[in-house]
Amino acid sequence: MPNFKAEKLKTNLKLCINRLKLLEKKKTEGAMKARKEIADYIKTHRLERARVRVEHIIREDYLVEALEVLELYCDLLLARFGLLEQKAYCDDTLVEAVSTLIWASPRLVADVQEFGIIAHQFEEKFGKEFAHQARSNLSGTVNAKVIHRLGVEPIKKSLIENYLVEIARNYHQEYQPDPSAFLEDEDVPPPMDGKPFIPPEEIYPGGNMYTAAATAPPASHVLPPQYTSYGGPPTTQGPPSQPSNPGLPFPTGPGLAQSRTMDLPSVPSHTFPEPPPSGGDGDVDFDDLTRRFEDLKRRK
Repeated sequence: MPNFKAEKLKTNLKLCINRLKLLEKKKTEGAMKARKEIADYIKTHRLERARVRVEHIIREDYLVEALEVLELYCDLLLARFGLLEQKAYCDDTLVEAVSTLIWASPRLVADVQEFGIIAHQFEEKFGKEFAHQARSNLSGTVNAKVIHRLGVEPIKKSLIENYLVEIARNYHQEYQPDPSAFLEDEDVPPPMDGKPFIPPEEIYPGGNMYTAAATAPPASHVLPPQYTSYGGPPTTQGPPSQPSNPGLPFPTGPGLAQSRTMDLPSVPSHTFPEPPPSGGDGDVDFDDLTRRFEDLKRRK
C-alpha cells in the first residue's frame, strides 16, 4: 500500500459528509415542490402525468435514504479511523461500511466527486481483489438497503397509487386510486371506498347480512317452563297445574315425603291486651301515669 494516504482519505471523508448533507437538502426541497405540482395534476384530472411525476419523486426519496446511510458510514469510518489506519486488512466491524462506499462510488461519483477518491484510497489500502468483490458484492457485505434504494428496478404500481393518495390528502384533493394497480401485490389491499362489504348470496340466503337481518321474522317471546311440583319435569306452555293433594300445605314431589303433615297450633283470638279506656275529653291522665311508673319501680 505505497500509494495509500491516510490524511487524504480522512479529508475526503469529511468533505463527502458535507457534500451529502447539501445533496440531501436539495433533493428533499425539490421533492416538496414536485408534490405541489402533482396535486395540481390531480386537480385538473391529468392522472397519467401525475403518476409519471410520482415515480420521479419515489426515486428521489430512495436516493435521499441511501445518502443518509452513506453519510452514516462516513461518520463511522472517521470515528474509527485509527483502527482503519493501523491494520493492514479491513476489520470485521468496518467491512460493511467500506464495501458499501466502494459499491456506491461509481453510481454517485457524478454528484459526489469525493466518492471516487475514497474508493481509490480503499483499493490502495486493502488491495484490488477486495475492491473488486465490493464493487460486485460477491461477498454479500454491501448494505441491502443501499442496494435496493440505488437499484434500477421498476417502481410498483401500488406504491405509486399510495403516494398519489397521500399527496391528494395533504393538498385536499379528491382522488380515487386504481384498484387494478394493487393486484400485483397480494399483501397490499386497495383502499376502501367507504362502502360496506357485501357478502355473496350463498353465505346469506337473504342477499347479505344487512338484508337478511331486515327480512328475518321477529323473535317470539318464550315463556319459562312450568313445573307441577318441586323436582318435577317441565311441562308445555300454559297455566301452572294444581297440586295433586290440595289439602297439604306444600306441594308434593320425589324429594318430599308423601305422607308428611304438619300440625300447627291455633292462633289465639286476642294476642295483645286491650288498651284502657281513655277519658271522654281525650286528655292524658298524668297522675295515673305517675302512679303506674311508681308501681313498676317497686317491682324492680
